[in-house]
Amino acid sequence: MSFGLYVHIPYCIQRCHYCDFTTFEQNKILPPGEYVLALLQELQLRHHLAPTHQLSSIYFGGGTPSLIDAKYIVSILNEIEKVGFSFNSQTEVTLEINPATVDPKKLETYLLAGVNRFSVGTQTFNDALLSACGREHSAKDTVNTLKVLNEFNVKYSADLLFALPKQSLSEVALDVATLLQFKPHHISTYCLTVPSGHPMNRERAPEEEQLEMFNLIEQELSLYGMQRYEISNFSLPKMSSQHNRLYWEDKSYWGLGVSAHSYYSGKTDAEPYGLRFWNSKNLNEYLESTALKPDSRPVPDPQLEVLSVHESMTDFCHMHLRTLAGLPLNAALNKFGSNMPFINQRLAPLLDQGLVEKVEQNIRLTKKGVLISNKVFESLTFLKDELS
Repeated sequence: MSFGLYVHIPYCIQRCHYCDFTTFEQNKILPPGEYVLALLQELQLRHHLAPTHQLSSIYFGGGTPSLIDAKYIVSILNEIEKVGFSFNSQTEVTLEINPATVDPKKLETYLLAGVNRFSVGTQTFNDALLSACGREHSAKDTVNTLKVLNEFNVKYSADLLFALPKQSLSEVALDVATLLQFKPHHISTYCLTVPSGHPMNRERAPEEEQLEMFNLIEQELSLYGMQRYEISNFSLPKMSSQHNRLYWEDKSYWGLGVSAHSYYSGKTDAEPYGLRFWNSKNLNEYLESTALKPDSRPVPDPQLEVLSVHESMTDFCHMHLRTLAGLPLNAALNKFGSNMPFINQRLAPLLDQGLVEKVEQNIRLTKKGVLISNKVFESLTFLKDELS
């Protein structure tokens, strides 16, 4: 079975204006060594509850994992192995990095420890737009970081953020062209998403132009040889994110660290549709929880949810439809049995409207469906009272 670990490192140089993750400015919380000690305690206390100890992926996210001393990343990887998890050179081990937070010495340390993939917070090569986002690094910092990664010949992904305030279609095109000069293996593209009253919603391109931006990005990346294998993710052949695929394909993962979320998909009599649980967003509460020996549950009940059939069906449909492969009908039938007709009833009008299409035994979004995927997901949101 596929199983991954997510490790949350919440330290940042600053909080970006659009960020809604649990992050803290590095000098405003406890030293990294104390936080990592809590992570190690969490590993030691709860590893025996994992559904398997064979890892297909490890992902260090944040925050900015590359901001803390590389020795802490090494210590976490060592402890993962020490408590009995198995991983090797074939296991995807990803570390998120921000420009100007890595150098050749750090990269060598990461690589020797087993990190074999990096995810770079590029966002944009426009210094004015970086400033508007609250980013501390410059476009030059990004260029230098990408050059170092290429010198080490390592696998990496880069993030691109578009539909920023005052950003034009031509500026998006320039960002894409600039990034492709460095020949990344994977690109994640995100349309800026903030609440309606957020200051960053002012002076943005109208929705029609935002769609043009997305289409331009997809066209250019396709010409480069990348395939959009998920709504926001493009990769060269065999370079997709194996860890993120766990989320989209109903596989299990364990999240370590403050605010980290987990999902165990395996069927049991008590939990036929899986289990979701999460650590507190409050740093002090998280630290206290790592000192408490758990019983048969990975976290206290208020932070744990045994999924019901309608919740599981909703998640299963939404996440699979984000991918190019789409929703596997046979796997859905195997998981939901007598409730499968409810999925088919919802899919029928979507097929008629040309928002989804059937390809062999899978249902996937059409081009039209991708552009209004929220409507498709709304149609495939199930309620408790309507299912058997």
